Amino acid sequence: MIPERADQQVNGRQRGQAGGRPPSFDREAYKKRNTVERYNNRLKQWRGTATRYEKTAATYLAGLHIAGIFLRSAC
Repeated sequence: MIPERADQQVNGRQRGQAGGRPPSFDREAYKKRNTVERYNNRLKQWRGTATRYEKTAATYLAGLHIAGIFLRSAC
């Protein structure tokens, strides 16, 4: 998903069939992946989920939902 550097693409072409991964890049898939990763990073910064004080999975999941609501309304 991450684009290859230009020097790596040149080196891969010079080596022919044994040149490593193909230099394809899907811009739309990368944008979607970036959006999800940025949202997850913001969610991790929320103190309730970062420290995980909750004892049960149900209360932890409820905290994630609340954090998600706060983050979505802040956007």
